[in-house]
Amino acid sequence: MSGYILCQTKKAEVPYYIENISTNIYSLEELCYYLYHNLYLIDQTIINEGLCDWLAKELDLTELAGKLRPNVGKFSQAEDILYPIFKEINYLSYEELRTLNTQLLKLDAQEPAVRDKKKGDSLVENGMYVNAIRVYQKLLERGNLEQAKAGLTRSVYHNLACAYSYLFQMEKASECFFKAYELSGSKEDLVIYLLAFKSAKTPIEYESRLEELKVPKDILALVKEKEECFVKIPEKPVYSQYVDELLDEFTRDYHRSTGA
Repeated sequence: MSGYILCQTKKAEVPYYIENISTNIYSLEELCYYLYHNLYLIDQTIINEGLCDWLAKELDLTELAGKLRPNVGKFSQAEDILYPIFKEINYLSYEELRTLNTQLLKLDAQEPAVRDKKKGDSLVENGMYVNAIRVYQKLLERGNLEQAKAGLTRSVYHNLACAYSYLFQMEKASECFFKAYELSGSKEDLVIYLLAFKSAKTPIEYESRLEELKVPKDILALVKEKEECFVKIPEKPVYSQYVDELLDEFTRDYHRSTGA
C-alpha cells in the first residue's frame, strides 16, 4: 500500500460522511484507508445500512453491499466487515494483511475500557479533541478502570488533559494532569503538570503552587530544561504560546517510553 491512493473503482458524486472525524470520503480506496488506519474508531456510526446503500448507489458495488448487509445489524466482529471491503480491490499486501490480523486479535482480546481509551486516543490523533474528551469522560464516569488494566485511570486523566490542552483549556488540562500525578506520583507527571499549571496561571500563583507542593530542585531543573528546549532567549517568558508545543513534545516522549 503506497502513500498514494489510486482509485480502481468509481468515485462517488455524493460522499459518505464519517461522523467520528467529520470527514467525507468519495471512493472505496478512501474508505479502505480510513478503516485500516483507524481500527479503534470502527463502530456503528460508520458500519451501518447507510454505508451499504452508499456502496451500492454511489459506487455501483451492489455485490459488496450484499455481502456486508447480513453483518451490519450484529457487527460483532470487525473482520466480518473489513475483509470483504479490503478484498474487493485487493487493498492490502500479504504483510499488511498479517499485520491487520494481529491487530484485530489484539483488539478482540482487550477489555472494553481499554478499547474505549484507545478510541479516545485515535480521536485525538485525528484532531477530534471534543469527541475524545467525551470518550475519556465517560470512561472516568464508568469507574473501576483498574480492573481492566493497571494504570488505566492515570492514563485516561493524562490523555484527557492533553485533549484539553490542544483546545487551549489549560485550567482543565492542569487539573487533569494533577489527578494523573496524584495517581502515579511520578516525576514525569509532576513536570508536565507544572508546565500546564504555569501556562494557566500568573507567575505569583505558580511560585505559590511550587511552595505548596514543596517541589524539589531536581524537578524544577527538569521543568526549566523542558522550557529551554523551545525558548532560546533566557529572558523570554514561556506561557500559553509555547505550552501546546511543549506538552506535545514531552507527552509523546513519555508515551513512547511507557506505552501509555
